[in-house]
Formats: sequence, C-alpha cells, structure tokens
Amino acid sequence: MASIRQEVVIHAAPQHIWDVIRDVGAVHERLLPGRVTATRVEGTARFLTFPDGHVIQELLITIDEDSRRLAYSVVAGARPALDYHHASFEVHAEGEHGRLIWTTDVLPDTAAPEIRIRTQVGIAEMKMNIEAASGR
Repeated sequence: MASIRQEVVIHAAPQHIWDVIRDVGAVHERLLPGRVTATRVEGTARFLTFPDGHVIQELLITIDEDSRRLAYSVVAGARPALDYHHASFEVHAEGEHGRLIWTTDVLPDTAAPEIRIRTQVGIAEMKMNIEAASGR
C-alpha cells in the first residue's frame, strides 16, 4: 500500500487552521475554493463537487478535537479508481504558527504518483487559502 505524506507550515494560529480543516461542510468556501465548487454533508457522508461537475463521496471517519485530527475515506467517484483510500489531516502547533500534515494511504500502488501530485498541489492551495483568511 502506498502512503503519501505532505507537511506544510502555515502562518496562522493552529486553532484557526483546525477551524478551517474541521469545517467539513465548507470545503468549497474555506479550504479549497475554486478547486471544490460545492460541499454537501449527509450524516457521515460528504460529497465534494468539482468544477467539471464530477462528484466524489467521502466517509467522514473521525473529527478529533483534542488531537486536531480529521480522518476520511473516499468511497465513490475517485479518479483514478482506487481499491482503497484513507486519509487524515493533523494540525500541530509550531511556535505561533501551525503545521498541517496530510497523510493518504491508497491502493493500488500505481495510483500513488498521481495522488502525490494532487496532494502536493492541494496542500499548497490550502496553505494559501488559510493564510489569506487568517489576516496575517
């Protein structure tokens, strides 16, 4: 199984970063505006709509306030098709800033290069959006 880990220091308070990450129904407004055009949450299911109209369905597994960790799994609509997907975000304090860690486990291993590129681009966009909203 391929495991992909991305980390970035975000120049914002860790609690602000966590507030954006844990706002599972506002991905299109706060975390990845433009990349995600709509977010819908139904119980533990989250549906993300992309600019081309494509929708993925995720299972929200954990929102742990104490450890500032959110875990989810893509269960439908993945491109490329995946046999298994599990990912988590963690927010850690790093001085007055925060470190965002995004870990993604996928099968098949052949999907890893594309997922790695997507997470590299995604975490950079998250950093930009979170910092812009933090007012720093």
